[in-house]
Amino acid sequence: MPTFLWEGQTVKGELKKGEQEAPDDATLRGQLRRRGLRNIEIKKKPVDLFENIPFLQQKVKEKDVVVFARQFATMINAGLPIVQCLEMLGAQEPNKTFAKVIQKIKEDIEGGSTLSESLKKYPRIFDDLFVNLIAAGEAGGILDTILQRLSSYMEKAMKLKSRVKGAMTYPVSVLVISFAVVTLLLLKVIPVFQKMFEGMGKALPGPTQFVVDASQFMQDYFLYMMGAIILLVIAFVRFYRTPNGRKIVDTLILKAPVFGPLMKKVAVAKFSRTLSTMMSSGVPIIEGLDIVSKTAGNKVIEEALQKTKRSISEGKTISEPLMESGIFPPMVVQMIGVGENTGALDSMLSKIADFYDEEVDAAVTAMTALLEPFMMVFLGVVVGGMIIAMYLPIFQMAAGI
Repeated sequence: MPTFLWEGQTVKGELKKGEQEAPDDATLRGQLRRRGLRNIEIKKKPVDLFENIPFLQQKVKEKDVVVFARQFATMINAGLPIVQCLEMLGAQEPNKTFAKVIQKIKEDIEGGSTLSESLKKYPRIFDDLFVNLIAAGEAGGILDTILQRLSSYMEKAMKLKSRVKGAMTYPVSVLVISFAVVTLLLLKVIPVFQKMFEGMGKALPGPTQFVVDASQFMQDYFLYMMGAIILLVIAFVRFYRTPNGRKIVDTLILKAPVFGPLMKKVAVAKFSRTLSTMMSSGVPIIEGLDIVSKTAGNKVIEEALQKTKRSISEGKTISEPLMESGIFPPMVVQMIGVGENTGALDSMLSKIADFYDEEVDAAVTAMTALLEPFMMVFLGVVVGGMIIAMYLPIFQMAAGI
């Protein structure tokens, strides 16, 4: 079906516009009039030459899905039919890629599919957690409540992820700048000094000779070094994609000084928040653990949660295998045990998640405070050391005179 761009006014005179697929403009005009619009203008949407090239399409971000879920929940709570909600959401969605997806979901539902079945066709946008919670909401008749919980959960997950990214931005940026400055000095600045020193007729001091040799090596083998770095990155990516490789790297990450404890706290917060959201929405604990393990983001934690799921299937409590894994702190395991015994595991997990959100904030602040002076000293020693080494022969000449 062709896509049309439309504009119209409400009874109150407010201007509304959007885009929608329809057999022809007359059919679309009738649909818009039934929605209470008047002074309607319709024109056919121009053909997008890049529409079928995936990597040129606008990406759907997590924030887009959060806004979609929150608005969808509000509309469902107001009593609007699902198809009408999706039609309105698709029309007002600024992300063109997401708008097309919403339109296709609406068409699937009109064709007899459930909302969860339609969402499952787009795993890059709606993950297993989202789809399973929607299915639980449809089965229990609480779709608006589930959508509200999903949007709240995703907002908190986004904040948690942004804290970790923010903590890593400073050291990574300093390292990149250091590498760029050192490379520029070795390739462009040091050679100028080297030509000047060749006319001195004297042996260069040790530090100066080391920097000159490093500059010469960089000039001779720069392209080879870049090629080696690219090959190492490709090899690491391929290694990490293997099950054993991912497990080795993820284990090293959890054991890394400073960064390792932070990642453990992030993992605990994410596990607690996700499982709490699923259990409070009516998802069975075994199914919830299966989904939580797949969204853990760490192979070691994924295997620990899968082992926990198998243990529960055999009749054990959730706290026993979590304690055996050695990943989850004793306090967390004890609180989960209390939640099991009192029948309030979902609320206990929510409290754990709130606590560890604050712990992540404190850990990020402490790590940033620790890394800032270290990175400044590193940058000063590397760049300052090179500059001092190049001026040593000049100081010796001045002393001799």
